[in-house]
Amino acid sequence: MKATRLPGESGIPKGVWALGFVSLLMDTSSEMIHSLLPVFLTSVLGVSALSVGIIEGIAEATAAVTKVFSGAVSDWAGKRKPLVLFGYGLAALTKPVFALAPSVGWVVGARFADRLGKGIRGAPRDALMADLTPPPLMGAAFGLRQSLDTVGAFAGPLAAVAVMFLSIDNYRLVFWLASVPAVLAVLLIVVGIDEPATHKPARNSRLSWADVKRFPASFWAVAGIAVLMTLARFSEGFLLLRAQSVGLEAAWVPLVFVAMNLVYAASAYPVGRLSDRIGRRGLLLGGFAILILADLVLARAGTVWQVMAGVALWGLHMGMTQGLLSALVADSAPGALRGTAFGIFNLAVGVALLLASVIAGGLWTAIGPAATFEAGAAFTAVALLALAVFNRGGRS
Repeated sequence: MKATRLPGESGIPKGVWALGFVSLLMDTSSEMIHSLLPVFLTSVLGVSALSVGIIEGIAEATAAVTKVFSGAVSDWAGKRKPLVLFGYGLAALTKPVFALAPSVGWVVGARFADRLGKGIRGAPRDALMADLTPPPLMGAAFGLRQSLDTVGAFAGPLAAVAVMFLSIDNYRLVFWLASVPAVLAVLLIVVGIDEPATHKPARNSRLSWADVKRFPASFWAVAGIAVLMTLARFSEGFLLLRAQSVGLEAAWVPLVFVAMNLVYAASAYPVGRLSDRIGRRGLLLGGFAILILADLVLARAGTVWQVMAGVALWGLHMGMTQGLLSALVADSAPGALRGTAFGIFNLAVGVALLLASVIAGGLWTAIGPAATFEAGAAFTAVALLALAVFNRGGRS
């Protein structure tokens, strides 16, 4: 069955656009909460920076572990949309819990369930994206979804700032209003996405470790390099804490995510399209180099404007790396095992993010903010060297 495409949009299928707008709506909802959550935890509920790192790390690792199983199930069943719908639906149900939370335990529970929903939907969604997209447009499609996702990631903080300003720092009102775009995202999945018939179920070839060993060396190289980079790219919650540490008031802290995600959204799609023409790995090298610069700026920052400069560089690095890494996974994984491939990839990255967030929180608490970002620069330098060696093998 041929994928429906929007006219005049470089052949990108309609379903990819729909998935992009689902991501936009859910990210608007999530970032209304997450752009305030670290400050809410430390200022209102009284937890430490180390605790923030542990909470964020556990939440993201939960999502990563779940992606392995949901991706494999989508390969086995030959159906990805039901898992995508369930994952987004579970995340939507958690939003009111943040508003009701009287203690850290409630927040941890809601964050866990929210990331569980992300884990359930993540690998099947990415595999569905690859199923829907012609191979010559893979970079553009994943870049487009990242850009739309990231529009939500700065729309959410902007909405949070507006509500905080108008309500005189009413965190819980922001958390309640975040439920609205989450519900709209779930409705769009129901009415706007048709699963292609090109994905055949793997029931007759039971998934096993032997299937995993069929993945080419290029897939494992991409996963390994992404793990190294993730050790440097700890939770963005530390960007919020960095801005607060130089004097940015709580009501304005979400503007950190606005600045980061404006740059991210503006760069992800053009970089993805460019990678379809000139190859992906050279662009990734540039993205890693920019992350080193971002970490060094953030380590040395003494004013809000210096922090914002580092945050903008961080956003540019995200635009130059996240969509391309997903496209490389889609390029290298066997079509019948794409869900499993994205699950394994996200598991590896999620475990690295848990470790990175705990290290970041520990360094912040024991030494200070500068040490957190200096360690990030060091890890990125190692990842850049690994990618440079990998890049010698070809231009794709």
